[in-house]
Amino acid sequence: MTDSNLPAYIQALLRPEAYDHPVDEVRLVQTHISFVLLAGDYVYKFKKPVNFGFLDFSTLARRHHCCEQEVRLNRRLCPDIYLGVIEVRRRDEVIGLDGTGEIIEYGVRMVRMPEDRMMVRVIEAGELRREEIDAIVDVLVPFYRQAAHGREIDAFGTASAVAVNVLENFDQTESFISDSGPLSREQFDRISSYARRVLAREDLFEERIRAGRIRDCHGDLYSANICLADKVYIYDCIEFNDRFRYCDVASDVAFLAMDLDYHDLPGLSAHFIDRFGEQAGDGTLGTMLDFYKCYRAYVRGKIGLFTAADPAVDEPVRQASLDAAARYFRLADSYARRD
Repeated sequence: MTDSNLPAYIQALLRPEAYDHPVDEVRLVQTHISFVLLAGDYVYKFKKPVNFGFLDFSTLARRHHCCEQEVRLNRRLCPDIYLGVIEVRRRDEVIGLDGTGEIIEYGVRMVRMPEDRMMVRVIEAGELRREEIDAIVDVLVPFYRQAAHGREIDAFGTASAVAVNVLENFDQTESFISDSGPLSREQFDRISSYARRVLAREDLFEERIRAGRIRDCHGDLYSANICLADKVYIYDCIEFNDRFRYCDVASDVAFLAMDLDYHDLPGLSAHFIDRFGEQAGDGTLGTMLDFYKCYRAYVRGKIGLFTAADPAVDEPVRQASLDAAARYFRLADSYARRD
């Protein structure tokens, strides 16, 4: 996307002089749902006006609410990173942050973390060790222990509630099936059949509820949302839909374990699962892992498809998204084949 095709407020905020702190260069990163501006020591994150059904940022009021939720929820794990909600205002055709004038957008202001210590970068450099995995576990175990839980949240751990999240992925991706694309009919049928077989085992889900394992979790726990700096920062949890965050702890754990598998680190994936299960005293964690790994890999594949279909992304991003989607669908298929 060229600058001229970007929203006017993003074009304005790409100028270093738009900020009240030192900025040499502003870098824009896009996802299928966000504009992220890296500016000096800070990050400014804005939500695209999209509506995917499960996620609705279509109005300014909805985006404002989700920005407030993003700050509140992420402060559970990163209180010193999430600084607050910001306003983009326009006065006399001049667009700037906060100040006076008409509010035209809301965003989230964050402290910029060191990019070379992002977990995905550490993995790419071949530097991820068991010590970092143990440090992540040491953050996660007390987080889940203290996370909100109770009857209302438990309801999201039933087989029927989990089915809503899992089965909608198949509805949302069936139109993308192509034997020459990232998702083949054979993969789709095998994965969806496997998911339905597990979902029919209501006893598995009830056992997890009785064990108290349904919590207000993170919802998006993988290497892109972890920084291994002076301490472990786990950020960017799901704020836009409670049903993706109210889940079995196993679903969160499986996401990061799947991500390690995706990066060809099965040994560290197994160590993470073993270490977490031991520290959390979670004896039935293993019964659900392949199911949730399959679910999480499929979701990542779906996001790759959605990103590639966004006309705003340029060709290199589109192709990289398709390539990643194909890998994720193959990984999801490998978990389904274990059944």
